[in-house]
Amino acid sequence: MAAALGVVAVLGLQNVASAEAGDARNEGRPAAGAGVHSAAAGQDGPVRSEVHKLALKSEGRGEATLSRRTTEPFGMLGLSWPDAHAEIKGTIEVRTRAAATGEWTDWVALEPYLPGLDGDRATERGSTEPVWVGRSDGAEVRVSDGAASGTLPAGLRLDMVDPVAGAAQGGGTDARPAAFASAEVDPGPPSTVPQPSVVTREEWGADESINDEGPIYLEGGVIKAVFVHHTTNASYDCSESAAIVRALHVFHVKTNGWRDLGYNFLVDKCGKIFEGRQGGIDQPVQGAHTYGFNSESTSVAIIGDYTNAGAPNVALEATARMAAYKLGQYGGDPAGSTTLVAGATQKNYSGTQFVAGQSYSFKQISGHRDGFNTECPGMKLYPQLPAIRTLAAGPVQGLTVTSVAGGAFAVDSGYETPGPVSVNWSTTTPTSLISGFELLVDGKSVTTVAGKARTASTTLVPGSHKVAVKAVHQSGKATTTAAVNVNVPSPKKFVPVTPERLMDTRSGLGAPKAPVGPDSVVTLQVTGANGVPATGVGAVALNVTATNVTGETSYVSVYPDGTTRTAASNLNLVKGQTAPNLVIVPVVNGKVSFYNRAGTLDLIADITGYFTSVGEGSTHVNLGPERVMDTREGLGVAKAPVGADSVVTLQVAGANGVPAEGVTAVVLNVTATNVTAPTSYVSVYPDGTTRTAASNLNLVKGETAPNLVIVPVVNGKVSFYNRSGTLDLIADITGYFTSGDEGASHINLGPKRVMDTREGLGVAKRTWSGFAWRSDNWIDKLTGNTRVRTMIDAGADTDEVVGAWAADLAAFRKLRREHLLYR
Repeated sequence: MAAALGVVAVLGLQNVASAEAGDARNEGRPAAGAGVHSAAAGQDGPVRSEVHKLALKSEGRGEATLSRRTTEPFGMLGLSWPDAHAEIKGTIEVRTRAAATGEWTDWVALEPYLPGLDGDRATERGSTEPVWVGRSDGAEVRVSDGAASGTLPAGLRLDMVDPVAGAAQGGGTDARPAAFASAEVDPGPPSTVPQPSVVTREEWGADESINDEGPIYLEGGVIKAVFVHHTTNASYDCSESAAIVRALHVFHVKTNGWRDLGYNFLVDKCGKIFEGRQGGIDQPVQGAHTYGFNSESTSVAIIGDYTNAGAPNVALEATARMAAYKLGQYGGDPAGSTTLVAGATQKNYSGTQFVAGQSYSFKQISGHRDGFNTECPGMKLYPQLPAIRTLAAGPVQGLTVTSVAGGAFAVDSGYETPGPVSVNWSTTTPTSLISGFELLVDGKSVTTVAGKARTASTTLVPGSHKVAVKAVHQSGKATTTAAVNVNVPSPKKFVPVTPERLMDTRSGLGAPKAPVGPDSVVTLQVTGANGVPATGVGAVALNVTATNVTGETSYVSVYPDGTTRTAASNLNLVKGQTAPNLVIVPVVNGKVSFYNRAGTLDLIADITGYFTSVGEGSTHVNLGPERVMDTREGLGVAKAPVGADSVVTLQVAGANGVPAEGVTAVVLNVTATNVTAPTSYVSVYPDGTTRTAASNLNLVKGETAPNLVIVPVVNGKVSFYNRSGTLDLIADITGYFTSGDEGASHINLGPKRVMDTREGLGVAKRTWSGFAWRSDNWIDKLTGNTRVRTMIDAGADTDEVVGAWAADLAAFRKLRREHLLYR
């Protein structure tokens, strides 16, 4: 297959000689290492592979052929001849027929081996490289010496290996272990890295009966280098890998006359590692792979032809793990260099001249071409050797913190969290090469997780922290990410203040006297005035109201000054609407910012308290929610609507779970309904104090509107003021602030959007199956304007839509009463 793939002399074993002196000194040494599967361990593994042989016909004039014909099934082939020293200087070409399709391949050039590939052996035959062609049942061969007067070696034949023959017999009676294979040797030295999973000879079905000699071991007993090879292959499926290894084994032994498979280890394109030459995975077995340098090295061959494309990452990873394991047994460094003594005089691919007996420097992970004149391990695999060295040597590459979660969220300077954090990271180094990770907080390890983990959690104490991740490579080398800043705000207590207006863009209070424009921001100084200290303030509680809205739809976001605004919003508005909302917003630089999305609008902000970690303050206790006032029912106050310019007062302390003493403020959800005036507003304030201009609800006739209120408690009571007309008021308590220690302190976060049913954020995404507006927007004609449609599109609920539409509802009903039925 080499020529079809543009390969010239690329097989990993081609021209590989054990030319070093002393190759035979260790003959007869026992085979399998302790603790490693041996082919002798059981009788179920071996598979007898057949070698079918067809003689070529001499045509004279230095030519020989095998005419196209049907053959016994085979998967690998090569040409051989009796005299190993006889040369073919011309061309050797074959083509085969695929058994599944009957299609014939193009002509494929085969490259001859040099003699002495596994030492000086009387059994050696001359041959070409073996080529895997896949399941085939036909062959044709043509050989030319390149000159009309030339001669070819006598006895040319085509050897075709069927690696699956005998499989149905469970290995067959002839596929038996060699007698010496059952002996044991002392375990090899421990490695600094784990041994990867290896498919043993028994598991891939090695027929040990064809190995009539024991393995030999490196004379010095030390592996100083690993040579990387590739094989000459057609495209293959990973399910064929074991068959390819069996075929190589049989060809090397039965055709070449070698003692065993030449490679020490093989790796397929799916990353599976196969034991090659017998003798023990943990032993310094001498192979036949790199001419002149076999006596101090081992080998890994990646199955496939990598002349025109690189090896897959999983194959590189497996090669790195195997190389690191073998070098780690002898203190080697996969990223380092070593000195090898040449066993033969020859040149390598780049033209370096080696002289037998002289020492030369090699990378401890080298390519076949570094030691011999061959393209192996392929023009595309050879440039991947640095990646193999890095994978094998470490440290972990591409280590990056990708996010911090588990209660934390991103801010400009890093992340904020109330304490819990989950740190997530990624690497480009495969998991199999990583021993573990450590989560570092301020330089100290707080959590250790396995190499397969990509997240770790811990809980941080209040303060600013540097959080990083350290990765430990299987080599022991460590690398650490850049630290990310994670801040845990100090717990803060609440200090209520009498509601006071701080900002009104209609009058120029606290901000310029002008509506806030589209995509614009106004910033308010909140500290140092109106009872709020100049320092130590972590957050403020503001009732924010938007009015005079000109955009068809808009929203307002309130966020800490000097920070990046998030997707969170506090008010969602339609044209002409006046809407309030209670906002608790962190304070940065003593300020908070207000953003308007579209159109123009005016903003009003009233303060009701602040949170601080300095001095005295109140903690929060959850309650309910429980209804404590309803003027429609006479609950908590008189049963009657609240009149114009009138006040009702509610006793909150000493009832409904609220203590009689120590309560500084309550949290109420206040709702106004049955509004009779065209416009009105409601203010909630401490009993017995002078009411200020601050408001909590801004209303129109017929509207029902709620808002959350934090209001100081004086004399155990709070008061409710209605500006115009009459209305009913409902109050539901959700908690209170106390000067005692039984409550919880406050930690600033955000603002950060945590749920959106439109997007599926935090909860399932809300879907309206089959719902869509008519293309002519008939709903606008029905309702009198675009408000209903745009609010629904913005995600408003029923109460919000009805409340915003209330001013138009009476006219709507009068105009369409004769056409619609109301219930």
